[in-house]
Amino acid sequence: MRSDLTSRARIRDAALARFGADGVAGASVRAVAADAGVSPALVVHHFGSKEGLRRACDEFVLDAIRAGGSADAGELADVLHAATPVRRYLARALLDGTDAATALFGEIVVRTERWLAEGEAEGWVRPSADARARAVTYVSWQLAPLVLGDQVGRLLGGDPAGTGVAVRGARAGLEMLTGGLFTDDRWLAAFTAVAEETR
Repeated sequence: MRSDLTSRARIRDAALARFGADGVAGASVRAVAADAGVSPALVVHHFGSKEGLRRACDEFVLDAIRAGGSADAGELADVLHAATPVRRYLARALLDGTDAATALFGEIVVRTERWLAEGEAEGWVRPSADARARAVTYVSWQLAPLVLGDQVGRLLGGDPAGTGVAVRGARAGLEMLTGGLFTDDRWLAAFTAVAEETR
């Protein structure tokens, strides 16, 4: 419940939503405070500045990504429903293309690379010849529907940051990643040959 949140958490949640809608540059501390039902002075007290508030939002996003590793259906459903503001925030940050968004993307890739390496060690991720490229590509695939929001939403019938469309797209992607898309290796062989020629 919103009323159960601390004032700091209420402000952060309001900032996630406001930054997701207007971008960091387009949102004011006063607007975030009004959304959270607190004074602008309290926002400054907790976060120091709008930049401090943005950093807190980034850290919350990274924590949400870290917490999303469970394959338990009940836990996953809860995480996905709670993550809609996180997805909207990420979409806007990536579209704004700020230095902060670049750093956030890099941190997501680093954490994903670590997660996939752990999966390899545990046996539920196949080994890769290029672990960094795999992580970058995986993250890019996951975030592309958010960046292409209008187009994806038009074709899938809803907001890509909303749970329904996000789950539909993620399930299709995971179906390809788990079962494979192609029935032979012609494209893999062709691109492997090109990669070897360009070394």
